[in-house]
Amino acid sequence: MYRHKKVYELRYTDLDAYDNLKLSSLLSFLEESACLSADELGFGYDDIAPKNMGFIVANYFIELFRPIKFGDKLEVHTWPLKPKHLIFLRDYELFCNGKKVGVGTARWCMIDTKNYNVLPATAYFKEGDFDNYNTERSIDFKSWKIQRTERGELIYNRSVGFSDYDHYFHVNNTKYADFITDVFSVDEMKNKYFKTMQITYVKQCKCGERLDIIREDCDVYSLVEGRVGEDLRFQFKVEIDEI
Repeated sequence: MYRHKKVYELRYTDLDAYDNLKLSSLLSFLEESACLSADELGFGYDDIAPKNMGFIVANYFIELFRPIKFGDKLEVHTWPLKPKHLIFLRDYELFCNGKKVGVGTARWCMIDTKNYNVLPATAYFKEGDFDNYNTERSIDFKSWKIQRTERGELIYNRSVGFSDYDHYFHVNNTKYADFITDVFSVDEMKNKYFKTMQITYVKQCKCGERLDIIREDCDVYSLVEGRVGEDLRFQFKVEIDEI
């Protein structure tokens, strides 16, 4: 069955202080592979942009079995699942040196790029377009709802700027990863890594908006929220493990 496969060599700029792959770099690789896969299957940027359509990612869930480190060559496998009306699922498997080191799944939405309304699959695809799609799942994950913080602490705030934007004129999903991981200090991440990560992109952020980044630590995971005033923009749930 269909899989897109691509090997990524880790650059120095892809790594954190402890030579682990940064979450923002990992998401960049996943997004690149998703876009290349869409190109192969006939619904890539060049195919749908002339129709004023585009894809944005709404949610990620990623589980790493070990940290991805300097010297690793990361092979990303990805394939789309048959869409369900408004939701386009895409799964991922991650390999280093021939061994599986992680899995992931994402929910994407197709949008009208003029007004950002979410479009159903039938706006572009025809019945039967998905008959030969891979039905295999990398992980059986369905718990997409992330609970709100109740006792969260404001860690810092920042303004959204030009460098955060992508070609849809809003903050690219990979940029949020740096906003999120900056709530964790260098000292607390020594000999640790992000084992499971769940992200929900609630609402687009625009240039000039000021984001408050909130953190709450629970029993076995931490919650991070980004807000503009009281308006929720993104959520993150992470389990940290020892290396």
